[in-house]
Amino acid sequence: MKDIPIADVRNFVLVGHTGSGKTALVDSLLYKLGVNDRLGNPGDGTSMADWTDEEKNRKISIWAKPFDAVWRPKGGKALRLVMLDTPGYADFYGQVVAATQVADAALVVVDATAGVQVGTVKAWKRCEALGLPRAIAITGLDKENADFAGTVAALQDLWGVRCEVVSFPTADKKGVVDVLAAPAGQADDLRAKLTDAAAESSDALIEKVLNGETLSADELSGGLRASVAQAKFIPIFALMARQALGLDELLAGFARLMPSPADRPAKDAAGAAVDPATGAPLVAQVWRSINDPFVGQLTLARVWGGTLKENSEAFSAAKEQKERVGTVYFLNGKKNETVAEAHAGDVVALAKLKATGLNDVLCAVGKPTPLPPIVFPNPVVSFAVSPKNQGDEDKLGQGLHRVADDDPTIHVERNDETHELIVTGMGDMQIDAAMERMKARSKVEVTLSTPKVAYKETVTAKGEGHYKHKKQSGGRGQYGEVYLRIEPIKPGVEHWFVDGIVGTSIPRNFLPAIEKGLVEGMQRGAVAGYPVVNTMVTVYDGSSHDVDSSEIAFKIASRTAFKDGMGKARPVLLEPIMNIRVTIPGEFMGDCTGDLNHKRGRIMGMESEDGMQVIVAEVPQAEVFKYSSELRSMTGGRGSFEISFNRYDVVPANVAQKIVAEAAKHKQAEEEE
Repeated sequence: MKDIPIADVRNFVLVGHTGSGKTALVDSLLYKLGVNDRLGNPGDGTSMADWTDEEKNRKISIWAKPFDAVWRPKGGKALRLVMLDTPGYADFYGQVVAATQVADAALVVVDATAGVQVGTVKAWKRCEALGLPRAIAITGLDKENADFAGTVAALQDLWGVRCEVVSFPTADKKGVVDVLAAPAGQADDLRAKLTDAAAESSDALIEKVLNGETLSADELSGGLRASVAQAKFIPIFALMARQALGLDELLAGFARLMPSPADRPAKDAAGAAVDPATGAPLVAQVWRSINDPFVGQLTLARVWGGTLKENSEAFSAAKEQKERVGTVYFLNGKKNETVAEAHAGDVVALAKLKATGLNDVLCAVGKPTPLPPIVFPNPVVSFAVSPKNQGDEDKLGQGLHRVADDDPTIHVERNDETHELIVTGMGDMQIDAAMERMKARSKVEVTLSTPKVAYKETVTAKGEGHYKHKKQSGGRGQYGEVYLRIEPIKPGVEHWFVDGIVGTSIPRNFLPAIEKGLVEGMQRGAVAGYPVVNTMVTVYDGSSHDVDSSEIAFKIASRTAFKDGMGKARPVLLEPIMNIRVTIPGEFMGDCTGDLNHKRGRIMGMESEDGMQVIVAEVPQAEVFKYSSELRSMTGGRGSFEISFNRYDVVPANVAQKIVAEAAKHKQAEEEE
């Protein structure tokens, strides 16, 4: 595709709520443009976009995927399309984050019957944060009760009059009219609005319009395109993709209005623009990795500048080492097309890179150009994971790290406090899909369970502790006596052990053993066996024996004295409290606030944002491990949430009693084994 200049390349990402029609639109475009010889359908598993087994089985998009096509209109210039289809399901939002960062523009897909939903709002906010030029495609206009005018009005209420129609369905819904190409009298009112939007892009056009002059077709398109590049104008397209209605108007609109890679160069980490010219130094950003069963590891990269050639040498800016580039592919679903070189705007797959991974930048040798990294969202769900079969521990670890390499929003770590292997992600469906993928690849089955809460213990008052360890069983005995004082300290204070011994009641050489005993006592706790925090211990007296005293004796004495003192210092359990931000349609407000109150949550505020209601609350971690599936059930999949750690706080007495009883039961079971 070297015959198509960069100015005629359109790189864009499709985003929107699940079920909005993104994948169906991609399939229709691929069929129309001759990339596929049949019209794929996600519903029956023939989609060229949702082609992986897990996507076919679940009938949803899971991965962001690139597609490459050329539109050659009669009598017009060829237009190169680089499309990135993304999932709409909230669990796979990380794919949206990665794809939007390597696109020049976004096509926000909205279903005419469902309207703007939480996934649409989330994707829109991501585009706003990136300053990404965008257009809106209203789909599903062939459905019963579809309301184009009502949907447009709702969009303008949310995002302003910068959203304006450039194509609309005919009254009988058997065609779509292109406002910019419509004959006089058919769309004059809409054309006048587009003229005003175009004029605002430059003083010269404003002056011409104020003087009553008519803008030429080139001036109108040029003005609108300049406004689109700054996200000051957002064109709205009407589509009935399965009937191929509106596709020509969409493609023509993208040719006229949307930016090329030359119009919107990337900025490097220092803020300097990357030169997109083919002869400029190479700059290509890695945004995703694929483990292909036939080709092996594939690294997906967006070329921002220069030329990426097969069988060439590049430089990995992050790893600071040379990288050998072998085969270069364009991807269209299962189809891999090898190419000799790629240019600005291209999204390519590179086979078997040795050093380069996610967020790395391939550069010309000797000219490192780091780019701002893709920052992925924090995970919102956690599961404890263990192998179903004994002996699979090693396979489990390897398998988990492979799925984490595929999806950067999946994290794997061992919790040192609860001694569990924890996998975290954006939702329970994402984790479930990852475990199925691991089973198929690594031949290891797992059990997922609710993680243990990492409770802690502390004291709320002063308490005195004492213990005399005296043991005689023939020969040398054991003797050590410790008096200590326990009191609360503020979180973050590191100095917790105070030597308050006056005189020689305890020889100084036994102090390290006393401190070790206290550390063990703090790790074991005194309420329910959880670590003790925010507690100061002052050892102020004791006694020793010239022959029988030893380090082990004082270690035992201090540990037991600590437990005695804890019991007198009004000990309490602490639990992690999470910040949670829930975004839902207004009709679910009562259900969600009631549910959060039931979870011992504290509502901190409510607000309206882009037509959605947002609840900000603090909730104990123990109550929200299953919130992903619960919120989906409450809202029919129309809600989303973000969660982060806030602080530790005291567990209410009635809840603490249950935790202590459960801990005692667990300890007894361990002792009986």
